[in-house]
This record gives sequence, structure tokens and C-alpha cells, in this order.
Amino acid sequence: MLIVKDLVKIYPGPVAALQGVSLQVERGMFGLLGPNGAGKSTLMKILAGLLQPTSGWVTLFGEDIIQRPDRVWRQLGYLPQEFGFYPQLTGHAMLKYLLKIKGVQAEQGLNHLASELLDRVNLSFAARRRLKTYSGGMKQRLGIAQAIAGNPRLIIVDEPTAGLDPEERLRFYRLLAELSQDRIVLLSTHIVEDVAFLCPRFCVIREGEIIAETSPREAKARIAGCVYEGQASPAELQRLQAEYCVTQAVLVEGRNRVRIYVPEGSPPADCEPSNPTLEDAYLLMMKGVGPVAPGEVTLGGAAR
Repeated sequence: MLIVKDLVKIYPGPVAALQGVSLQVERGMFGLLGPNGAGKSTLMKILAGLLQPTSGWVTLFGEDIIQRPDRVWRQLGYLPQEFGFYPQLTGHAMLKYLLKIKGVQAEQGLNHLASELLDRVNLSFAARRRLKTYSGGMKQRLGIAQAIAGNPRLIIVDEPTAGLDPEERLRFYRLLAELSQDRIVLLSTHIVEDVAFLCPRFCVIREGEIIAETSPREAKARIAGCVYEGQASPAELQRLQAEYCVTQAVLVEGRNRVRIYVPEGSPPADCEPSNPTLEDAYLLMMKGVGPVAPGEVTLGGAAR
């Protein structure tokens, strides 16, 4: 189990990147969802033992990450948001180099291990190709290959699907889901779809604070029957935004297609009931709007 307790990180300025973050994460996939600048990457770096917090503590299966990060690195795989590759190297050569600098040991040698890892992430066909020819998804799979070397008990992936096309994203989803079967995989993302596809549970972070911890099903269930959808002109949209909680407004054929949260009272006459989406629930959390279940951290509420 990964346990995070009262984690605070204050940068010079001062800037409070984390403000008392607490989490308990069991084996499987767990999502950390929030906008850019919310503190996700800071938290990931602390969990990876690469950054010291201002206060608080973190343990991974009983080992103290803050005091003894060296004892945790052997149990950790990390794919940061920005991962540098040498474009002139082949995929196999790059991976072998990464394994060497990580200090990975292999009974049959690093060449054999690199080939095994490339096969596991479905990159054997491109092992001898130079990295400058790799797509974004292929580079991410190469990053995962180095992260899973040594069979870590915790894998941290920070914004892994940003910039991937839909096909590559789905391929990456399948790989992460497979990896989460026998270890903790912590997924940090600002993309709601990532969480909807992959995470049985997730938390939402805003301005360095955890404002919700729930599951996709629970988050949608709590706003069921309260979401409506309709079309609106620009003038009508302004009126709706003044009178109701508008979660989304997108242009469809030149008109605004709006989704509105109406927990009480009557919805606009020209709006129809709609099934809630996780994006609806997330946007409500970010606005601090929505029902709060007693005793839980949910939908914009604090622990009670």
C-alpha cells in the first residue's frame, strides 16, 4: 500500500504547490486528475523520491520514501511527463542505456532483457529503428519499458497520453491496464477520458489540495437526474450561465450545445434530461458544486 499523509510542498515565493495532501492507494490503477498547475507533477516527483516535501510523510509497503528514497527506488518505476531520448539511437540501444544507468541487473544480460521488455510493450518490430522515426505513442511505450524493468511494485506515470492520437491512446490504455493487475499504477493526468477508461478509483486535485476521492461510477451516480442538455444562441448562453450551473458549452453546427446541472427546481424549457458523464462530474468538482456524501471527500467537498 502507498500511504501519503499531510504532504506539503512550498516553493520560494512562496508558492504552495501541495497543501496537506493525504492518500491511501491499494494495488491496481489509481488516478490523480486535475488541471495543469494543480500540483500533480510535484506530487509525482515526491512519490518517486526525486523531490523533498516541506512537511508530511510517504510510505510504500512500509518503507519511508522521504527518509530513505534509495530503499524505495528498487520497487519503483517512473515515467515522467518529460522524458528525454537520444533521437539517433535505436529503440533497443536507448533502452539498454537506460537500464544500465538505472543499475538494473539481468542474469542473461542487458541485451536479452531489453529485447524482452520491448516485446512486452509491443515494440519488437521497431527495436532497430532510430528513435527519431518513433511516433509519440511508441516513445511512451519505450518509456514504460524502462519503468517496468526490475518488476517494480509501484509504477508512476505522469501525463502519459498527452499528445497521443486516439489509436495510440487506446493501445497505451491496454498496456497500463495489464500492468496494474499485480502492482500499484498511479496515473497522473488532466484528461478525464484517461480516468474514465482506466481507474476504478481516482482523486481530484485543485490548487494543491485533494478536493474529491471517488470512482467514476459514484461520481456520475451522484449527479444522475440533475443534468440537462439543449441548444442555445450566444445571447441565450449568457442568460443560462447567469441563471444556472452550465458545465459545458460547445459549438455544434454553429449553435452552442449546453449541458446544465440543475439539482433543484425546473430546468430551462428547451433542455432535455441527459445521462451524466464523468466530465460533467469533474467540472462540477472543479467549480466546488455538487452533492457531498457524509464522511467522504467527494464532489468538491472536504473530509467531514
